[in-house]
Amino acid sequence: MILHTLSAIDEEAAGPSYTVPRLCESLIAAGLPTRLAVPDWVPGIEAPSYVERFPLGFGPRRLGRSPAMARWLIEQVKAGAVEILHNHGLWMMPNVYPGRARRAGDVRLVISPRGTVSEWAWNHHRGRKWVMWHLLGQASAMHRADAFHATAEEEYQDLRRLGFRQPVCVLPNGIDVPPPAAKPAGERRTLLYLGRIHKKKGIDLLLKAWAAVGSRFPQWDLVIAGPDDGGFLAQYQALAAELKLKGVSFPGPVYGQQKLALYRSAHLYVLPTHSENFAMTVAEALAAGTPAIVTRGAPWAGLVDHGAGWWIEIGVEPLVAALQEALSQPDECLIEMGRRGRQWMARDFSWKAIGQAMAKFYRWLRDGGPAPAYVRID
Repeated sequence: MILHTLSAIDEEAAGPSYTVPRLCESLIAAGLPTRLAVPDWVPGIEAPSYVERFPLGFGPRRLGRSPAMARWLIEQVKAGAVEILHNHGLWMMPNVYPGRARRAGDVRLVISPRGTVSEWAWNHHRGRKWVMWHLLGQASAMHRADAFHATAEEEYQDLRRLGFRQPVCVLPNGIDVPPPAAKPAGERRTLLYLGRIHKKKGIDLLLKAWAAVGSRFPQWDLVIAGPDDGGFLAQYQALAAELKLKGVSFPGPVYGQQKLALYRSAHLYVLPTHSENFAMTVAEALAAGTPAIVTRGAPWAGLVDHGAGWWIEIGVEPLVAALQEALSQPDECLIEMGRRGRQWMARDFSWKAIGQAMAKFYRWLRDGGPAPAYVRID
């Protein structure tokens, strides 16, 4: 059995809450018995049949303590039921438990940092992370890993920078590519940001850039959608008012078909982030046929290589320059860029291909032999 661990799955089904279950499903489709263990944050919400949920224990909720989950992982390893134990994410107790279970039997441990080891992420709430690393076992879990999985070259470099020499499987997240849909008719155009409302995402840079260019493109509206994460929404709404911005809206979180409809209705997507290991929202936008502007805080150089958008330096001035160029493009040009992006996602990021590649990596980790081309052993 392949046993995955994750600190949470939720209704939003974004980031690891989406990608890890979809990875599990792609592995099951590839013929590998697979389970996913998670703490049960909201009892009663339906979960797929391959998910094992465990009650939370006492202690700060941000730690996600679940002694029942910790015991169950050890029991499964001791019983010889697990060949590969694959943890996703760091900095919560469910990400520490697999390191303890690794000692209980003959099992291989894989860790996917999922964006948690970049310099920006490492320094955010640094005091809390020092406690998790040194006192609560996160460092031990990392050192016990037999291999890592990185979703981009940059994350591989982050692991090497931190001194980890284990093999690293570099495979991107997969994406579900929806059927094509035409952009809405009419004169209005939409520039979309969709994601968590958090300072890491560079939304303040976007608002300041919009202050410089928005009045030159009165047919364009800026939509900033997503859940408030840490109270930053009010801060950015105040900044928009202070800058006297027009055509800016904050519609809040969107899910499921509503989210897909928003991607499809947008003419351009923008992510001015400071740090991402993959940025699933970029893949989602491209799969919906929407070109993107993304900063170099996210590993999307392929936007330029595939003619599907812009990959720019972090900051207000580079964002202003990119917006001026992008918003000046005729509709046909943006539609063609979106078409190329969608084709790229369908060709290189399908979940079927990602699942088969991950299964091959697991077999290599268990059996040895020549490493797959996407496994870095240097």
